[in-house]
Amino acid sequence: MRARTGQNLRSSTRRDGRRRRAVSAAAAMAVGVMTLGVLAPPAASDSAAPAPAAAAAGPDAVQRALNTLVRDDGMPAALASVKDRNGRARTYTAGVGDLTTGSKVPRDGQVRIGSNTKAFTAVVVLQLVGEGKIGLDAFVDTYLPGLVRGEGIDGSRITVRQLLQHTSGLPDYGVHLDDDEIRHRYFGPRELLDLALEHPADAEPGETWGYSNTNYVLAGLIVQKVTGRPLAEEMDRRIIQRIGLRHTYFPAPGEMTVREPHPRGYHRSPEDGPLRDFTEMDPSAGWAAGQLISTNSDLNRFFTALLGGRLLPAAQLAEMRTTVPVGTSGLRYGLGLTSRTLSCGGVYWGHGGDIAGYETRGGVTDDGRAANVAVTSIPTDEAAVRHVSEAVDRALCG
Repeated sequence: MRARTGQNLRSSTRRDGRRRRAVSAAAAMAVGVMTLGVLAPPAASDSAAPAPAAAAAGPDAVQRALNTLVRDDGMPAALASVKDRNGRARTYTAGVGDLTTGSKVPRDGQVRIGSNTKAFTAVVVLQLVGEGKIGLDAFVDTYLPGLVRGEGIDGSRITVRQLLQHTSGLPDYGVHLDDDEIRHRYFGPRELLDLALEHPADAEPGETWGYSNTNYVLAGLIVQKVTGRPLAEEMDRRIIQRIGLRHTYFPAPGEMTVREPHPRGYHRSPEDGPLRDFTEMDPSAGWAAGQLISTNSDLNRFFTALLGGRLLPAAQLAEMRTTVPVGTSGLRYGLGLTSRTLSCGGVYWGHGGDIAGYETRGGVTDDGRAANVAVTSIPTDEAAVRHVSEAVDRALCG
């Protein structure tokens, strides 16, 4: 749930960080990555027939990028799933799945996907907009009357669109939470909102872009108010079951484990401290902003279905793809969806997420390419941050 601008949007279920930097295109990460000396043998699998030798450069480039993340950046493991425009999929792994046992990285293993959850929440809201049950430019008070009040904060002046686009000016509750505090504690959505409302507004509604997990907690509460059903059930019915995401789920209250084969997730807190196993944790501090668990291939399926018009009517998808700039970075943010430029031309659409133990980055292009990369520790220096982005770029441009 942390936010970063520049080439990356830091976002996830982890505390959007007590140590989160102010949103700025020049934001920099503290240096402190421990370099691991062991690199597992390169591994890749292909769901189609082997490619000709001349076409092997792309997959090799992806594997090299993952190897760099493990060897040079200290990531315990790195995983990727890549689909070309013809539908051929490949999966990759590097590193080890468990630093204690040295076990292999499960191919396409489940990971906590952090703020990729925001894209799912935005889809549910926009489906309800298409059904006439939510107005994109209606005020929050229309659905949650009197709930959003604080210093410089008034829900009668904040629109649903501004929530989804992070232009509401609402403060982020996540900056006031500590990783160790939230690890074993359940937070209800209203509790998260109350934490945010203890602090003054960051800006006037519509004045500027500013990443805040509070926006998506409110979006989730609106979904529940309008439908009369839990957000997790609506997300499962409207998205997960609809497009067959077999390895994606919203953890139940109190569920701290990851259900299917997965690499263990590691975290540094403080950022210059040692890696600690954070695989088991209560993800409720993320809720609509960052609670989901999935795989790289399921994320590829989700974003491909979304951009292909299988989840939203054309009008709502167009709204989702209408973006505002994030500083001077070249990154643009729509309604729960980002666009980023590619070295080979054009852009890709996705979101990205980080949560203590895991980071995921990736997306899809308009011509059908898709790639997602996961690492099992949040990068804490600028080189590692760049290398994750470069891995996605190589996968989509290879």
